[in-house]
Amino acid sequence: MKIENVSPSLLKPNPWNPNIVSPQNETKLEESVKRNGVFKPILVRELKDGSLEIIGGEHRVLAAKKLKFEKIPIINLGKLSDEKAKELCILDNGRYGEDDTLALSELLRELGTPDDILSFLPYSSDELDSIFNSSSIELDDLDSSTDDIDLDSLPSKTAQVSQLMRFKVPIEDSEFVQRLVDTAMKSQGFTGEDSLSNAGHALVYLLKKK
Repeated sequence: MKIENVSPSLLKPNPWNPNIVSPQNETKLEESVKRNGVFKPILVRELKDGSLEIIGGEHRVLAAKKLKFEKIPIINLGKLSDEKAKELCILDNGRYGEDDTLALSELLRELGTPDDILSFLPYSSDELDSIFNSSSIELDDLDSSTDDIDLDSLPSKTAQVSQLMRFKVPIEDSEFVQRLVDTAMKSQGFTGEDSLSNAGHALVYLLKKK
């Protein structure tokens, strides 16, 4: 599909977009567009009268208009039916995956502190604090290698209600903790749930050996 650059004033919103952005996140989105431009093309379709209707990216278009961008990138999907346009709108708004919290925390650290990135990323202050602290745990009672851990001797996990817990880990030890948990996850098959639950099962599995 071909990317075109057009004036945001030529794009009109559709009447059925279910995606709502809070005023606070609108400000963050505007700051993001100011910093990075509209790097993800807007999805549009062509109506019978030749006008262009937004399928995905309405809030980015609004931010571009507010910032007085002359042109933004679009992908024109042609004359789609209402049914197909609505399907693509939902797909564009949604996501199939979920963040690996530990990997996300490392990635965000490369961008700066929570205060540095709070103004343009779609996270609240509490959410960023939780993500940044996700790889923290005290290591006083842990060995420095995994060679002597007999993972097969540990008891199997049972189904139970989970509780989200937060710990702090020295940054120089975070790689070791991640490697230790990954070892247990892979060897014992803790792969059937979300990444946080899988890691939690592996951690409990290792600690019970102690």
